[in-house]
Amino acid sequence: MNSDKNNLLKAWIAAGLWLMVIAIESTAALSAYHTSRILYPVFHYLFGMDYPHFAVWHFYLRKGGHVVGYAILSVLLFRAWRATLPAARNSLWTLRWSMIAIVGTLVVASLDEWHQSFIPSRTGRWQDVVLDTCAGIGAQLLMFCWSKCSGRLKKSTTVALGTGTHV
Repeated sequence: MNSDKNNLLKAWIAAGLWLMVIAIESTAALSAYHTSRILYPVFHYLFGMDYPHFAVWHFYLRKGGHVVGYAILSVLLFRAWRATLPAARNSLWTLRWSMIAIVGTLVVASLDEWHQSFIPSRTGRWQDVVLDTCAGIGAQLLMFCWSKCSGRLKKSTTVALGTGTHV
């Protein structure tokens, strides 16, 4: 297999594996009730935290998990589409790849919350779809900034080394 097909396969496998992680997290086994049964004794032991204070931390930990998980999904979808749909000039970032990744993140978040609405110990919330999609948008903005900074660094390094062309 040539390197382009190998990169394409690796990019989609990574995205597929992360989708499996999200699907597992969407089950009853990782509902708030079940995660609190595991985490509360740890927080109580380590920090002497009572349950009302733990409940606040638990809420923010779970929402932070949404942000991190869907930001990672957005990055992995971006990489997969970058490998699938090549761009001119060997670009690091294009609006096309970014928008497809954001839409993919929105679709997965919607399906995830819809699935959770059928599980008695879970809730499907449109607010979580918004949070997850915003995490995907945030990841894309960071990648855009990184690509612009990376491009500037390459140009300044090339000119500093005297290998650039001067007009």
